[in-house]
Amino acid sequence: MKKIGVVGSINMDMTVKAEKIPLKGETVKGDDLQYIPGGKGANQAVAMAKLGAHVEMFGCVGDDTAGESLVKNLMDVGVETKCIKTVAGVPTGLAMITVGDNDNTIVVVAGTNNHVDIDYVNEIKDALLECEIVLLQHEIPQETIEYVVELCAQNGVKVVLNPGPARPVKKEILEKVTYLTPNEHETVILFGKELSFEELMKKYPEKLVITQGSRGVSTCLKNGEVVLVPARKADVVDTTGAGDTLNGAFTVAVTEGKSIVDALAFANTAAGLSTEKFGAQGGMPSYEEVKKAMEA
Repeated sequence: MKKIGVVGSINMDMTVKAEKIPLKGETVKGDDLQYIPGGKGANQAVAMAKLGAHVEMFGCVGDDTAGESLVKNLMDVGVETKCIKTVAGVPTGLAMITVGDNDNTIVVVAGTNNHVDIDYVNEIKDALLECEIVLLQHEIPQETIEYVVELCAQNGVKVVLNPGPARPVKKEILEKVTYLTPNEHETVILFGKELSFEELMKKYPEKLVITQGSRGVSTCLKNGEVVLVPARKADVVDTTGAGDTLNGAFTVAVTEGKSIVDALAFANTAAGLSTEKFGAQGGMPSYEEVKKAMEA
């Protein structure tokens, strides 16, 4: 089985359900406080492991109870963890999530995720380059992302870059990734407003994949046709981690050799299923569940 690598964040999500998302200066009633494993990197690794893929997680945790439980959680779902580094005296990454109004707000404290640096990548380089494809997101330092993209490009390893949270990326780095999966907001941050989404997708056929929430996902085929793969109708409970599920499922599908349209249909279905349960990782579906939903 081909190995997929994830270089990214490992967080503890402190999630609270509120009657609504509070406005600036407003206090609202909350309940059901939970500590749930998260971080975009770890979420994407778990999504892929649950889909039956061979996944290795590369990242850092603190020498605290959160770090210990997060590594154990990854191991329990079948993610390889031997290259995860424990950094003494630095807290494990934390995300504070408020869920309300069928949406969420998130505040992230990076902690040990800032230690996923170039020195760390050099330490785990051999294991990383054994991967067929590597998935990256923006919750680790930008210079690390650039370094990993360059390293993979030089060694023939494919890269999926999920550029969230939004921040600018050098054009030469964007050119070197195999697949780029921004949402609409992130697309504007990356490319500006000179070209329409359609023009951008035509410029990067079967590479630029723009996610559009409940509408679905768009890309341009090699023949110049722009396609929208519609989202799956879901009874939404919690949208946290839906984008991570989509990125994980898409990466698994392209690694299996599916066409980009089939890969996006598979990813959309997985993401839709993930919103029907509470918590980022808890709702992530198995391969069988996705297959069954697609047949239905």
